[in-house]
Amino acid sequence: MPTPRLLLVAACALLDADNRILLAQRPPGKSLAGLWEFPGGKVEAGETPEETLIRELREEIGVETNADCLAPLTFASHTYDGFHLLMPLYVCRRYEGIPRSMEGQALKWVRASALRDHPMPPADLPLIPFLTDLL
Repeated sequence: MPTPRLLLVAACALLDADNRILLAQRPPGKSLAGLWEFPGGKVEAGETPEETLIRELREEIGVETNADCLAPLTFASHTYDGFHLLMPLYVCRRYEGIPRSMEGQALKWVRASALRDHPMPPADLPLIPFLTDLL
């Protein structure tokens, strides 16, 4: 059986002053539409995961941060049809700006204990216990 291509995606658990986590809902027309996920995106050629998150947080939700504010927490490794996803998850408590939808996606602040109340992509589900233990 051929090895599926590897897709590297970086994700961020952005926390507010009340230790709530920002979730973004995948918009209609995208794969896994309607599911809730942590902000982030594909690591482009020549980027580190931290550089990806800095770029994606600016583009997707209009906030600025830097690599020193991104703390690696854990990672997900999940096989989807046609590719294998490797996704480091970072925690960010320090950023500038108020998160707002820049790409038409719904945003929601949730407590770690309420993450399972939101349907998420299969790769995101194993990340939840790490966040509930942290918060």
